Amino acid sequence: MTTLPESNLGAGSRRARIAAWQAEGFDPHNCPIRSILDQITAKWTVLILLEVQEEPKRFNMLLRSLPDISRRMLTQGLRDLERNGLLRRTVFDTRPPGVEYALTELGRALMTPLLALVDWVAANRESVYDSRRRFDEE
Repeated sequence: MTTLPESNLGAGSRRARIAAWQAEGFDPHNCPIRSILDQITAKWTVLILLEVQEEPKRFNMLLRSLPDISRRMLTQGLRDLERNGLLRRTVFDTRPPGVEYALTELGRALMTPLLALVDWVAANRESVYDSRRRFDEE
C-alpha cells in the first residue's frame, strides 16, 4: 500500500511537497487515503451506514428512513458500500425478489470511528453554526 512519506508532510510549498512525495514513489492522484475517505465520508454513505448499524435493512426500508434520498442515489450508495466490503447484500428467493443489506465485519469495524465523528458533530454543532454565522456576517 502506498503511504504518505512522513518526512515531507509539512515541508515547503505544496508543489515542493508533491515533488518530494513523487520522488519517493507517492502518486497524489492515486492516493489510497483519499480514494477510501472520499467514499466513506460521502453524505449518503454515512447516513446509510447509520441506518444499517443496528440491523439489516431492505431497500424500501432504507428508502423510507432516508426520505430525501432518490432511488438512484440509494442504489449507488449501496453498491459503493458493497463494493468496498462494508455491506453485504443478500437476495431472498421471493416474488418479487427481496434484497437485504447488512454490515460486514469491516463495516462494523468502521462504525466505532464513524460514531465518534457523529458524536463530535452532535457535541460541537452549535459552535460550528456560530462560526458559520460570524463568517457570513463579515
